[in-house]
Amino acid sequence: MTWEAVVGLEIHVQLKTRTKMFCRCEAGFGGAENTRTCPVCLAHPGALPVANRTAVEWTIRLGHALGCTIADRAVFHRKNYFYPDNPKGYQISQYDEPLCVGGLVTVPGTEPFEVGIVRAHLEEDAAKTVHRGGGTGRKVGAERSLIDFNRAGTPLVEIVTQPDLRSADQARRFLQLLRQTIVELGISDARMEEGTLRCDANVSVRPAGSDELRTRWELKNVNSFAYVGRGIEAAIREQVALYESGGTVEQETYDYEPDTDTLTQHRSKEEAEDYRYFPEPDLVPLEPEPELVERLRTELPELPAARIVRHTEALGADDAWALVTTERDATYAALVAEGVAEREAFNVTMNQPIPPGANVAELAKVVKAAKTLTREALQKAVAASADPGFTADAYLGDVAITDAAELDPLIDRILAANPGQVESYRGGKEGLLGFFVGQVMKETGGKASPKVVNERLREKLRA
Repeated sequence: MTWEAVVGLEIHVQLKTRTKMFCRCEAGFGGAENTRTCPVCLAHPGALPVANRTAVEWTIRLGHALGCTIADRAVFHRKNYFYPDNPKGYQISQYDEPLCVGGLVTVPGTEPFEVGIVRAHLEEDAAKTVHRGGGTGRKVGAERSLIDFNRAGTPLVEIVTQPDLRSADQARRFLQLLRQTIVELGISDARMEEGTLRCDANVSVRPAGSDELRTRWELKNVNSFAYVGRGIEAAIREQVALYESGGTVEQETYDYEPDTDTLTQHRSKEEAEDYRYFPEPDLVPLEPEPELVERLRTELPELPAARIVRHTEALGADDAWALVTTERDATYAALVAEGVAEREAFNVTMNQPIPPGANVAELAKVVKAAKTLTREALQKAVAASADPGFTADAYLGDVAITDAAELDPLIDRILAANPGQVESYRGGKEGLLGFFVGQVMKETGGKASPKVVNERLREKLRA
């Protein structure tokens, strides 16, 4: 039987507001343990919450970016559960009347796909539990656990997708695009290594071509794009093995252990009724003004997905994706605006560490002349491009060897000296081109034009 994966994500994003969601304590990563607290976020009797207006507005901005409908009325609820990192015994969240509902994100690429958004709602984060001893850094096997309440009450947006993802790679790509969108909106640093972006993955499998939704496993708090993908692949692998051996899949929550590429059972998966939701009596419903909602929509910048599509015609889908998701397309666009060809601008932007504040107009003169300059001249120009008084003239005189008649004998000698690599290249290992280029550059002391060397090598290796 051929199996198909069915994956939905629950993503938690810490908003980088100055203060917490329901109190005036400072929010932010780091700081001495248990120093950013007050009676509200420590749940002292009689302490009353007040909603953070900035967090509400930022969530509306995110909802617009996800294609959601912004609710006329949203209600905070108490999500009841007992856990050491939850001092009130409940979390203030949203349940059946969230702030943002029903969105759709198109993920561009060679094979674009769509991901439905069920909801994006506001809530407060829990405290941070630090597990010590046992060598894993996780609850399972730890000798003791400590609680840091600095994080308790930090504004958190939970984004819930439809089960529209069909592979680990699609999940990684969607997360990468979502993170880029969040960062560009300016609402969060979205750093998985710091916990400001956290992801749970709900994974099930079904026979290919079926539309049924089978029992799922939830992978909790996976802390990198790579581990999200590997965790999903492990869940798919184990569920397929269970079904094919005649077993059944029980609804469970798991931790993914990247060191061993295995899943460790966390707890039985809860359902909504287990949390006994009811409206938060200490907070009035949110009713955002229509004028505010419309203003926040019109203030959206051009989103990463749109820029990827725009750059695809000149660069191809994969290079356009890499350019935007590494946050280098502003420099690329500035070089193109100065007359640099798209491919040349891309190569320089992606392969040279252009410093912030670079004089792009002068640097563009060097880039446009790069095929006649030495590699060293280009590298030195890029490194100095943000220096006061930087000009292209200081580098345009360092001319490269571009005469094929001068380079061909050297290239022929290098190819003759490396018959094994030549045979491997012609057998399909085209990555070896870099080896030959490196040999030519070494023999010429870096003076040969990389462009001409690449062209001559390809022509001779095809012969």
